Amino acid sequence: MTKHIYLFGNNHAEGSAEMKNLLGGKGANLAEMTKLGIPVPPGFT
Repeated sequence: MTKHIYLFGNNHAEGSAEMKNLLGGKGANLAEMTKLGIPVPPGFT
């Protein structure tokens, strides 16, 4: 089964910067910022 929703926030991200083609630029950057510990509101892409 293919995953279509990736969550980020609360110091946890299911995506990464390497997944830019799948998540889009904003989603990949928000996931990467979450992994770096930068506070971002929880969300999904």
